[in-house]
Amino acid sequence: MRDVEHDEYFPQIPDPEEGTRWLAPTDVEQHLYRLIQRENSYAYLRTLAIEGVYYPVRREEVDAAGEDEFPMFSHERGGRVWVLVYTEGFLPRPHPDLVYEYANLAKLARIVPAHAEVLAVNAGTPCQELLAVDEEERDVWYDLSGDHADPDGFGSRVVTRRTGKGVPETGPLLHGLACGAHLCYGNGDPWNTLHWHGIGYRKEIERLSEWWGVDSRADWKDIQERLLTRRVSPWYWDFVLGARDALLPTHGGNGAAVGEAPWRDTVEATLRERVRRAGHDHHPGADADLDGLVVELRGLVGKIQRYEARFRTDGLLAPDGIVRTVAAWDVGRASKMARWGRGARYATEAEMYEAVERAGAGARAAYGSWEEFSAGYVLGRCLHFDEEEFGTWYTSVLAAHRALVTELDSPWLTVPFLGGAVRGR
Repeated sequence: MRDVEHDEYFPQIPDPEEGTRWLAPTDVEQHLYRLIQRENSYAYLRTLAIEGVYYPVRREEVDAAGEDEFPMFSHERGGRVWVLVYTEGFLPRPHPDLVYEYANLAKLARIVPAHAEVLAVNAGTPCQELLAVDEEERDVWYDLSGDHADPDGFGSRVVTRRTGKGVPETGPLLHGLACGAHLCYGNGDPWNTLHWHGIGYRKEIERLSEWWGVDSRADWKDIQERLLTRRVSPWYWDFVLGARDALLPTHGGNGAAVGEAPWRDTVEATLRERVRRAGHDHHPGADADLDGLVVELRGLVGKIQRYEARFRTDGLLAPDGIVRTVAAWDVGRASKMARWGRGARYATEAEMYEAVERAGAGARAAYGSWEEFSAGYVLGRCLHFDEEEFGTWYTSVLAAHRALVTELDSPWLTVPFLGGAVRGR
């Protein structure tokens, strides 16, 4: 697989014209720009200690490197050896042959080559800062990282790219990106960029292997398709929810008024009827596996009702609201899987675009609003992980929901769910 060729190896962003206001990609770069104007290099470096940086490296060198080897790209300029690093908002379009790795300043102090003389931060942008590389400076990086770096401090925030070629206009791509907003919030990732580098090339590969068992392009293509076609979550979650839908006409369309007993009976009757139509004995006692599944699905009715009751209390659902489908649990993860695959270079640019757009289409086919989408996603996550403990698997995604329906930069306040004037890319 060979991805599209282009020459966007490093960011090239011109300085603003004199007297004009420059709009940075994110708040981090805006802050760094102000520090540049004030010539406050120490505060600039302290910000890098908090946020960390990304450094470019040839992909073939990374792939050949051992676990404790950290090749870096360096070049000579003005008779001195430069090493380039960038903050996340400036990262360019992913390239087939050049990747970006993430490092905090303590790691940077260890891995910058001994022959390097200049650390060029955000070179070619309005936020460029040149730092000397020597033992004393490395000690400063290490100490600042110890004081300010927090590996757990990046999550639980809405990050929006305000400018950049990787930010699509309103349309199917933007809507598809917004479907991954729960995960973007939890990880502190920018939700609206197609220039995806994640937590760095090797870490993206590790993420997919550890959490998804994805170790190759073929693995990625398989899980991406299964997420988009909603075949990762158990089929019977939506089967049980659909059984309640069948009872809505007799309850005035009010799903919250459907009692547990008739819902459970409908689930069992519908399941046994399917088995009968398939030509098998569907009567109780005839098939132990079928009887066991009936018990499980009848129990699932009560579990869903208890989750929905908690959702209403916590504002995830309206006082009489219900979840009609958990499609969002697979669709939302499909949106992020497209980007994770891109960061690991398992996905081509075109494949990522297609998958993101399909995720958005799947969400629009199943829901009528971001709030409905979110409730479906949260229920799916809870059924998958939480086991009715209402622990962090629930509370963390509840925090994401609340932020996404209130913060001004949230995609759910800026991207119309049904699109209105939806345009292609």
